[in-house]
Amino acid sequence: MRQFYEGWHEYLLTENQDNINRPTLSDDLDMDRWNSFLSVGFSHHHEILIRTDTLEERFFYIGKCAAEFWDYRLLKHNLTTKLFAEQGKQPNNFSITISDADLRRKALLSFKDEYLLDYINIESPDDEVDERVLESEIVLNIKNFIMSLGKDFAFIGNQYRLIIEEQEYFVDLLFFNRQLQCLIAFELKRGAFKPEYRGKMNFYLSALDDLVRLPHENRSIGVILCKSKKEKIVEYAFRDTSKPMGVSTYKLTAELPEKYREILPSEEELRKLM
Repeated sequence: MRQFYEGWHEYLLTENQDNINRPTLSDDLDMDRWNSFLSVGFSHHHEILIRTDTLEERFFYIGKCAAEFWDYRLLKHNLTTKLFAEQGKQPNNFSITISDADLRRKALLSFKDEYLLDYINIESPDDEVDERVLESEIVLNIKNFIMSLGKDFAFIGNQYRLIIEEQEYFVDLLFFNRQLQCLIAFELKRGAFKPEYRGKMNFYLSALDDLVRLPHENRSIGVILCKSKKEKIVEYAFRDTSKPMGVSTYKLTAELPEKYREILPSEEELRKLM
């Protein structure tokens, strides 16, 4: 309660009239924000207060909790994965491939620069997980993966088969997004992004648009999910493409807090002990 008071007292003032405390709002709180504020439970408020730094960040999560009915677990997950900071920062070519301004804005907000897949437990000595193993783990934890992606993603399938000129091709993960009204193809890569990945994704998106997309749906979007990327390489690879696509990275575990690094044994020391 003390943290709650210290976090909000300057924005929620009170006037005493006829022995009744009436709240008045500072200029930072309009009625929409106030209504969202009132609709969020105390546990949510506490978690947001202790894990955010700015008023805008607080109200980003309060607004999401109010509008999308986030439970406490989903709120904690999105705070851990830094949804506020990561949303809209994914390198992509949407500005030149999506002409509709509203659809482009929604697409920019639908993907993150980095996805934390800390629910996946894979032992990989060279730190480069086999793509099929990573895919299998994602499918086994598909509910958590959809939570990582965010609102309005529906899972269609993995190794989605396309038959072209009597040859089979397989999209690693295929989703549909209700807000964007389009198919979303994910290609998983275990290492750093390479320019040649763009050509394969372009091929898949063309095939999906021609063979799978329904008449009322928008053009398919591709996401190449890699272990790492170099911004300039992504920029040059996407510069002259006509298909909407982006590159995101994934992280399997969160960073160990600094204060614990000297106390706990390293990963290599643990391996030796095991």
